[in-house]
Amino acid sequence: MIKYKLVCKNCDIKFDSWFASSNEYEKLKIKNFLSCHYCNSKKIEKTLMAPKLINSSYLKNSKEKDGRFKKVRKKIKEYQKFIKDNFDYVGDNFAFEARSIHYNEKKKKKGIYGTASNKEIKELKEEGVNAELIPWVEDKSN
Repeated sequence: MIKYKLVCKNCDIKFDSWFASSNEYEKLKIKNFLSCHYCNSKKIEKTLMAPKLINSSYLKNSKEKDGRFKKVRKKIKEYQKFIKDNFDYVGDNFAFEARSIHYNEKKKKKGIYGTASNKEIKELKEEGVNAELIPWVEDKSN
């Protein structure tokens, strides 16, 4: 497989496309099977492309980023453990349960966690309900 950056000579839009080989691209071009997905023009050409070369500085930066990612992931997992140990899980009912606790003084005082959309969190905050979004990492250690 080979990926080419193509340009439409009619509307100047650039896009990527995969081909089985460079010969396959040429065959499709000759048969006029290539077309712009934006304006449907058949005036498609390859643009200049540079191969992606991996050098030692790229590998070093990649390893550094991977190390930072692992540290952040570890810290998030620590927060998740704390939350699971100290709060009640309410699943998709988070917004409802948060409002119930906020508006009913006699309701449980222990914190909750669960799933809510950005819109629901915004609405809760507008109502004065203390709610926050936190990153959550699923454990995929199977």
